[in-house]
Amino acid sequence: MIEIWGRRDSFNVQKVLWLAAEIGLEHRSIPAGGEAGRLDDPEFTALTPHHKVPVLRDGEVAVWESHAILRYLAARYGGPDWWSVAAAERARVDGWLDWTATRLQPDFLSGVFWGGYRTPEAERDHPRLKQAIVATGRNMALLDRMLAGRKWMLGSRPCLADIAIGTHLYRYFEMPLERPDLPHLRRRYDHLCTRDSYRTTVCVPFDHMEGRLAY
Repeated sequence: MIEIWGRRDSFNVQKVLWLAAEIGLEHRSIPAGGEAGRLDDPEFTALTPHHKVPVLRDGEVAVWESHAILRYLAARYGGPDWWSVAAAERARVDGWLDWTATRLQPDFLSGVFWGGYRTPEAERDHPRLKQAIVATGRNMALLDRMLAGRKWMLGSRPCLADIAIGTHLYRYFEMPLERPDLPHLRRRYDHLCTRDSYRTTVCVPFDHMEGRLAY
């Protein structure tokens, strides 16, 4: 049985759980991190040197880092719909995965969600937070333009880029934020919310995190 280690309200764990649901992959979800603890348990530290979730265990194979896990699951279990045999097609997906990791996630998850929502009001760096909100808005506007006339990020069917990017949208659209007009991205988010795979893995309440840097 495949194991996915991590708490269900963890942003990066949600990426993995969502892809597993899309593929229809049977797995065991093991709570770890936050109030669940276990990050220093010998069984967990044997799987990853970083003491962080998510971690996937597939028999004797252990994979850590969310995007590495996405690639592994797509290549091992996703079939051609998720893992193209064409190097050029995989490179298009990889470009968006790397952009998400180096631009979108630092600006939104680190800058806005952690720097704003999760940081107590008195401790917030408001100039830096404002910069992060503006940068996130620019990133989302870019995605909005990309989605004009498209059902998914790269065409008519979902790919790993949709998983990595789409996980951001629940918190982005549900947080009290100043947002630019994003009709295509909003349409994409509304459509995702109709999919059971997204609702059950990504649309997980996060209000318990407000103003709490640790819990």
